[in-house]
Amino acid sequence: MADLEAPLVRPKRKKVWVDYFVQFRWILVIFVVLPISFTLYFLTYLGDVRSNWKSYKKRQEEHEENVKKVVKRLQERNPSKDGLVCTARKPWIAVGMRNVDYKRARHFEVDLSAFRNILEIDQERMIAKCEPLVNMGQITRATVPMNLALAVVAELDDLTVGGLINGYGIEGSSHLYGLFSDTVVAYEICLADGKVVRATKDNEYSDLFYAIPWSQGTLGFLMSAEIKLIPIKEYMKLTYKPVRGNVRDLAKGYIDSFAPGFGDEDNEMVPDFVETMIYNPHEGVCMTGVYASKEEAKMKGNKINSVGWWFKPWFYQHAQTALKKGEFVEYIPTREYYHRHTRCLYWEGKLILPFADQWWFRYSLGWLMPPKVSLLKATQGEAIRNYYHEMHVIQDMLVPLYKVPDALEWVDREMEVYPLWLCPHRLYKLPCKTMIYPEPGFEQERRQGDTPYAQMYTDIGVYYTPASVFRGEVFDGVDAVSRLETWLIENHGFQPQYAVSELDEKKFWRMFDAGLYEQCRNKYGAVGTFMSVYYKCKKGKKTEKEVQEAEKAQLETPYAEVEQAE
Repeated sequence: MADLEAPLVRPKRKKVWVDYFVQFRWILVIFVVLPISFTLYFLTYLGDVRSNWKSYKKRQEEHEENVKKVVKRLQERNPSKDGLVCTARKPWIAVGMRNVDYKRARHFEVDLSAFRNILEIDQERMIAKCEPLVNMGQITRATVPMNLALAVVAELDDLTVGGLINGYGIEGSSHLYGLFSDTVVAYEICLADGKVVRATKDNEYSDLFYAIPWSQGTLGFLMSAEIKLIPIKEYMKLTYKPVRGNVRDLAKGYIDSFAPGFGDEDNEMVPDFVETMIYNPHEGVCMTGVYASKEEAKMKGNKINSVGWWFKPWFYQHAQTALKKGEFVEYIPTREYYHRHTRCLYWEGKLILPFADQWWFRYSLGWLMPPKVSLLKATQGEAIRNYYHEMHVIQDMLVPLYKVPDALEWVDREMEVYPLWLCPHRLYKLPCKTMIYPEPGFEQERRQGDTPYAQMYTDIGVYYTPASVFRGEVFDGVDAVSRLETWLIENHGFQPQYAVSELDEKKFWRMFDAGLYEQCRNKYGAVGTFMSVYYKCKKGKKTEKEVQEAEKAQLETPYAEVEQAE
């Protein structure tokens, strides 16, 4: 399929009342959502400061007390009378775009809201021990002044350790370290029976260790995690390089920006950070970063850009200037670089507040940005949610690096969504087959970016309103996502489950591998206590009866294997 083909022709769509509500939603955002968001951010910051005043010993004592409360609560549950177990967190609080409809079924709540402290930063072991509700803004405030950071720091401040482990987490350093869960060295898990265990890759709970990522908290409650730290420097030396051509040319420019060519795998010039933003079918900007010292950044002739200030241009728009002025280099304070997409929520902020990127808004009210995603969700009714599902796309496509050209062509033709975000990550070959896994035999074929122990994948972030919607044409978001999922299954790709999924159960287990997950579900008593990962991710309302019947119908053979046998 050539990217020069015309996009699909769609009939015109008649506007309905929801269109006008969405168009003027900025009024509610400015006068309600932004002030409350700013207040919540400030209160959270004060809570972090208060936590930092406590000694690590005190935090650990409080942690142990809170763990005992969770154990006691689980032991109070009567399986024959109470519903399935889930957290007491309100559905709208989560950053993900799913409606969390599974909480509409009767369930047994366990409160984990106290688990929001950094328990230890061990500079000898290079480990940060964190509770699940520690977010990325909190951890970087604590570690960056020490010239330390998590190996993978997800870009948005509000993303939590628990969400990134049980769900999906990636950053510009993932081409070196893998996904967020790949940087965890130990999990503290409270199992269904209240037993608390420490799982590592080489102890008696190693199967649980490998099964936790992507499980969405359906194997047990995460109490804490020990996460790998790396040494860093004060600045990120960032190079912006424009690329032009058709979408295959853009894909090649992206791949060549960080992946050594054949015979050059030992090249020490691989950057510390990588991302590419594609602004239209013919233009993109590749960005590569390397850590730099304060002394280097302040040398004569070097430009320092503090992108974190509220009045600064939004990062994706700043990067786009490379298309006009050509390749350039600048130095960004490291913590500000980590959270470069927070203020404008990548480019979603442009839809929420169409004028918030203008200089007059940035200088006058930019300090209120960003709106909390949880509040945006809380202030939209079901009609608005359905509108966004049908007229908007928020999806990530995880595809093998060599298939990026095909994926970009597919998105361009089927969805017409721009900008696109490209970020590479290693998908490791592990001792056991986890829910996501590299292509069989990748180590023999060894394409560009691959190593003997990991296949290079890419996250293609598709976040925006399709061009057909802007043109007033019909766009079937449900059908588009369904076709995207089918394409991913056919190309050994994966779909992070923070987003709305149209997968039925059979297709879900064709995309993901059920073997280890189901084995651990049965071994550690999760069946009948925690909802299965498919039903937790499934779109739409769920009744307790539906879920319980699905639990009883555990299949002996994973769907993926059944499909292959057919």
